[in-house]
Amino acid sequence: MSYLEKEQELQSMVGQGQMLEAFEKFYAENVVMEEPMSGRTEGKKANWERETQWMENLAEMHGGGVTGITSNEDDGITMSETWMDATFKDGNRVKMEEVSVKKWEGDQIVHERFYYNLGG
Repeated sequence: MSYLEKEQELQSMVGQGQMLEAFEKFYAENVVMEEPMSGRTEGKKANWERETQWMENLAEMHGGGVTGITSNEDDGITMSETWMDATFKDGNRVKMEEVSVKKWEGDQIVHERFYYNLGG
């Protein structure tokens, strides 16, 4: 399976509400994730906890989707552009556009960095 196909499967799972299942399947034990608002998080367990906490704070998803996916098969890098419209339990509604860049080793993501814009 190509890296592009892996990224497409991951995004399909997320789009079907299987975010944690996708995380379990595709992320390596030593994964490092970097985000503008929360910085660098190392290790699958710590990132699992961060992702779970984010989901626990979510009140309602109004929409979301993938606007683009690409890959560099030689270097094991994929990029996806996504959007979401969500309301959190604190009442804050967020419309977000995001690009994530992933570095793969075999079937697992070892590094992911997010770039996003929080719009109104």
